[in-house]
Amino acid sequence: MEEIKLIVDSSCNLKSDSERNLTVVPLTINLENQTFLDNDQMDYDVFLNKIYENKEKSGTSCPNLQEWLDALAGCKKAVILTVTSGLSGTYSSAKQAAQIYQEENPGSEILVLDSKSAGPELKLLVDKLVELLQKDSFSSISESFQTYQENTHLLFSLESLHNLAVNGRISSATAKIAGILHIRMIGEASKEGKLEPLGKARGSKKTVLELFKNMEKQNYSGGKVYIDHVDNQKDAESLKEKIIEKFPDAKIEIGICHGLCSFYAEKGGLMVGFEN
Repeated sequence: MEEIKLIVDSSCNLKSDSERNLTVVPLTINLENQTFLDNDQMDYDVFLNKIYENKEKSGTSCPNLQEWLDALAGCKKAVILTVTSGLSGTYSSAKQAAQIYQEENPGSEILVLDSKSAGPELKLLVDKLVELLQKDSFSSISESFQTYQENTHLLFSLESLHNLAVNGRISSATAKIAGILHIRMIGEASKEGKLEPLGKARGSKKTVLELFKNMEKQNYSGGKVYIDHVDNQKDAESLKEKIIEKFPDAKIEIGICHGLCSFYAEKGGLMVGFEN
């Protein structure tokens, strides 16, 4: 079968993998006067400390056109998967790069897909794309992908709202009160690709319970699960145990959030991607 390159941005919390012909294109995080490229060379401990210390407005930048073109270089066919277009210009940037590449390389085919999510749900989507690229025709990948995507979900819990407050998404007073009362926000990625609140929980045990309850509300019945965290292995393990208790055959993997997801989820954050 003809080789098809798979390209995804760093919101997936994955590293480039030559065995799966997977290339990860980094986003950029700007904290005060320092810029971090979300790649394998980023000093994760320094980055996390910088997040915790940050008191200034900060932000992220999507890959530029040249970074996408560099990732595409030399391929005749490729699939690009991006973080949700509902929160980032990454999808638009990738679409522009794909158009330029195809104009400069007649006969090439580039498919750009919007994950409508972030973090561990992208891991599920990457797994599915690797499978599809091995057995489906290139023309049928988009339809098969969308069918699978209808049965995947993202839930998250945020222990700290500091960065959201610094960036003007919520009031500083709200963030401070939430921290004092140990209130965590529970949320989801909607089917439109927006991050929406679902409720609140106080403390680790209630947070894990609420996450599991919401998984079941979204028809979870023992499918694959990826749990990514920001310096919160304990709660990630607790959630895994909760899932295994009811679904002993479930395949569950725990990982860490990379730069972009750590920036938004912050210390204590959990992100849960799962399939029905």
